[in-house]
Amino acid sequence: MNAPDGSQQPESVCAPVRIPALLLYSFMAFPLAFAGLPVYLHAPDFYAVTMGSSITSLGLVLLGLRVVDALQDPLIGALSDRFHRARAGIIILGAILLGTGFWMIFHPDPAHTLTWFAVAVFICTTGFSVVTINLQTLGGVWRTSTDDRTKVTGWREALALLGLVVASISPAVLGQQTDPARAFHLLSIIYIPVLLAGTVLLLIWLKTADLSRPKPGTQSLSWGLIVSDPWRRRFFLLSLLNTFASAIPAVLVLFFIRDRLGAESYTGLFLLLYFLSGAVSMIVWERVARVFGKIRTWAISMGVAILTFIWAALLGDGDIYAFAAVCTLSGLALGADLALPPSILADHIHKEDRQGEAAKFFSFLTLISKAALALATGLALPALGLIGYEPGGQMTPVLDLSLSVAYAVVPCLLKTLTLFWLLIAESKISLDRPLAPGVAGWNAESARNG
Repeated sequence: MNAPDGSQQPESVCAPVRIPALLLYSFMAFPLAFAGLPVYLHAPDFYAVTMGSSITSLGLVLLGLRVVDALQDPLIGALSDRFHRARAGIIILGAILLGTGFWMIFHPDPAHTLTWFAVAVFICTTGFSVVTINLQTLGGVWRTSTDDRTKVTGWREALALLGLVVASISPAVLGQQTDPARAFHLLSIIYIPVLLAGTVLLLIWLKTADLSRPKPGTQSLSWGLIVSDPWRRRFFLLSLLNTFASAIPAVLVLFFIRDRLGAESYTGLFLLLYFLSGAVSMIVWERVARVFGKIRTWAISMGVAILTFIWAALLGDGDIYAFAAVCTLSGLALGADLALPPSILADHIHKEDRQGEAAKFFSFLTLISKAALALATGLALPALGLIGYEPGGQMTPVLDLSLSVAYAVVPCLLKTLTLFWLLIAESKISLDRPLAPGVAGWNAESARNG
């Protein structure tokens, strides 16, 4: 919203964010998250089992595509900033690539399966990155109060978690009714209209959204200047370490459930509890952040993650109910991990008037997430392999202990290190407004009373 003289109004007079606008903006996160599991989890199995492709070749192709996918994010961010006036067209292009690639993945050419797989996944993941970076950027430049920015990211990430939940159960449900090829054909037919709906809703929101525009004459920052800024350097490094700590159990969870707990048939239930808990917790973390500030709330969520997840190290064969409790309780911290860092980065963008580099900033955040997952994959499984662990193989007491330590103890140690660093750097990284005398007590009381 602009003042009569054409200048942007201060944050204090921004209109409150309404639920209809939140739904229009956030729904796109559902089809984005939905695409991830079929592409990276189910597609390799589909090509190996149904199409007869070499699992080694598929693995090498996926590794190369993940590297390309991560490295192209900064380029996508830079181009999105440069052509920010064509944001609607960029989103449409990304959605077309995402939908086309998704359809191609599960409708392969039998004569060239490996080449088809590589091209289809590249098209799909490129479209995914284009839409994701621009969706996060739009949330970051949406002119709202600092408190409402957490609400914006919370709604978006909650819809994303719901997309993950649906994606985790849909192939299994469809697979019970028909063969894999037919099941993934039906999944594609379902997915395309959902993606189309998300795109249309986002474009409707974009027509009337109150967005902060780059100030005329503002000099664009190079990548070197972006990462050399002390605040951004601390924030991005903290995000990398925190995401790496979370990525290790994400990589090992299927192996832990099957080989340590002997509960492979409950995998879907465990993931469902974890993701749903994360989605439900969004509103709680939003309210906590209003009282304690975003940095302190992020620290609290890390403490919750450590205290609830460390118990997984003590679990063994048949501890189904105990692990379900761990998934539910540790899932609460997931909500803050997903909602707060983008909200904090959005605060920084507005404080520094860097709307012209918003897509660059958020593309760097997505690059960090992908790098952390790649690092966890490249270190965790090979390290266990050196000890003698083979997925699905015979377990020994030493292997049981090693898997438990890698899955739960190491991530908690890394998360503890991140927590201490965050607390030490809190005064240098916090962007929360100082509360006037008496306001802190009023905020705490209002939070208790809902």
